[in-house]
Amino acid sequence: MRSVITTFRNALSVLKHEGPRFFWKRVELNIKSRFAGKKLILPVKLEDALAVDWTEPGPQLAEPIVVTDRKSHIAWVMSPPSATSGGHQNLFRFIDYAERAGHTCSVYIYNSLGVIVKESDLKQLLRESPAYPNVQARVHNLDERGVSDDVDAIFATGWETAYPVFRDRSRARRFYFVQDFEPAFYPSGSEAILAENTYHFGFHGITAGGWLSKKLHDEYGMPTDHFDFSVDRTHYSLTNRRPRKEIFFYARPVTPRRAFELGVIALGEFARQRPDYTINMAGWDVSDWDIPFEYKNLSGLSISELNPIYNRCAAGLVLSLSNMSLLPLELIASGVAPVVNDAPNNRLVSDNPYIEYVQPAPGAIAKRLVEVVSREDAVERSIAMADSLEHTSWDDSGRQFVEAFERAMRG
Repeated sequence: MRSVITTFRNALSVLKHEGPRFFWKRVELNIKSRFAGKKLILPVKLEDALAVDWTEPGPQLAEPIVVTDRKSHIAWVMSPPSATSGGHQNLFRFIDYAERAGHTCSVYIYNSLGVIVKESDLKQLLRESPAYPNVQARVHNLDERGVSDDVDAIFATGWETAYPVFRDRSRARRFYFVQDFEPAFYPSGSEAILAENTYHFGFHGITAGGWLSKKLHDEYGMPTDHFDFSVDRTHYSLTNRRPRKEIFFYARPVTPRRAFELGVIALGEFARQRPDYTINMAGWDVSDWDIPFEYKNLSGLSISELNPIYNRCAAGLVLSLSNMSLLPLELIASGVAPVVNDAPNNRLVSDNPYIEYVQPAPGAIAKRLVEVVSREDAVERSIAMADSLEHTSWDDSGRQFVEAFERAMRG
C-alpha cells in the first residue's frame, strides 16, 4: 500500500510541476501496468505514430506555402502547459516575439491522454504567472480537422507534436522549435526511436542554442537556424555584494539528464571539505532520497523566489547531459559562479568566461566547487560576472528567431 501511495504522490507532483505531458509516465505506466494489465501508452497517439512514415514524405510537404509580402499566421502545436514548465515558458516567450513582429499566432494543444485545455484556463495561467508573457494567440485543442485553413506555418514544439504536424493536410510550411535533444530523455527503446525519427521529417528546425542546430544539421540533415540563450534581468540581478556562505544545486532526480546522483556524490565531498557552507537543493522535492549530508530542500520554486536564493550563493552546480540549461546564465546575472560539466552540448551554447566548466567526475566537480568558494576575490568576481550580462537580452534572441523564421518562409 505504501508503494501505491508513493506512486500517486510522485505522479501528482509531476502533474503540478511538469504538466500532463509527463503525467502519463507516472500514472499510466506505474499504475495501469500493475493493476489493469499491460497497456501500450506513449506520449504520441498510437494512430499518429503508425500513420507517419518519414521514408515516404506526404504530398502536403512537397510544395509548402511561401510568404514574401505579408505577415504569416503561425500555428504552434504543443503539449498542455503547466505553471512551472520551463520549456513552455520559453516557448511562449518566442510566440510573444512572433506576435510583436506582426505575425498572428494560434496555439493547438495535443496530447495522447485526451486532456482538454480550456482557452480561459490557459489565458488565466499566462496572466497570473510572471514567467509567462500574456500573448494574444487563440487556444484550440487539436483534433482530426487539423489547423485552420488560413495557417501559413506550423511549429512542432516537442517530439510527440511532430507527428500530428507531419500528418496535417494543409500546405503550411513545417517548422520544429527544438529546445533539447529529446531522444536523450529516454533509455534506448521505443520512445527514443520515435523521438529521433522526428528529426527525419523534413521540418525546418529553429533551435535553442548552437549545439542543437549543428547536431541536427550534421547528423540528420535538417535545415536549421538557432537563437542564442539569454537571461531576463527583470527576474535575475545582483543584490548582494557581500561574501556568500551558501551554494546551489539544480536537483532533478526525476530527470536523468540532470545527473542528480553525480551531483550528490560531488556535493558529499564538498560538504566534507567545506562544512561551513549551506547546500541548497532546488528543482524537485528530494525528501524521499537518502542524501548523506546536511542540506536545505527547497523543492520546486516559482520564478519570483529564485533571485533572493541565488544572491545568497557563491556557486551553483548545474549538470546537463543534453542541451545546456538556462540556469547558468541566470546564476551569473545574480552573481553566482555556475559549475557546469564540460561537453560540447554546453560549450557550444555559451562561452561566457564566468562559467566554470569541469570534467564530469565527482572528485573534479567537488574540487572546482571548493576552489570557487575559496577565491579571495569572490565578491569582486561576483560583481564582474553579473556585469558581463549587462547588455544581454532575450530581445536579441527574439530578433534572431523572427529573422530565421521569415527567411525560411520566403523559401
